[in-house]
Amino acid sequence: MRINEIWFDANYIYGKDENGHILRQSLLWYPRLNAASEEQRRDYRIGLSGIHWRNIDEDISFESFKYDDAEPRALQRFFLTHKEINVAEFARSLGINATLLRNYINGFKKPSVQREQAILAHIHKLGKEMLATQF
Repeated sequence: MRINEIWFDANYIYGKDENGHILRQSLLWYPRLNAASEEQRRDYRIGLSGIHWRNIDEDISFESFKYDDAEPRALQRFFLTHKEINVAEFARSLGINATLLRNYINGFKKPSVQREQAILAHIHKLGKEMLATQF
């Protein structure tokens, strides 16, 4: 598959392949592209296996447009939109391996329902602690 045309909206990059199929991916997977100006987004090159933005050092493979996780799941979305959270420290306080949590966030591994619920419960616990903070 080869993407011949791309465009953006506020949340997605779209691609049209050589068969006319329109595919999309969330820009949350590509933080530099998400933060880029329209001018920077227009400055790309289509190569043999993907799209490259030299000035922002971003690459997207054609293959990635076919991935099942074009849209981040709720757990992934939370961490991708809250970069201020130190994933290693969050994992330590939860009692899981930081690399494993990063793999969940980046879509390389999928947590069990129980693990995902434990992570969500820990997020809620920390949120309650923050709300209770008085200055």
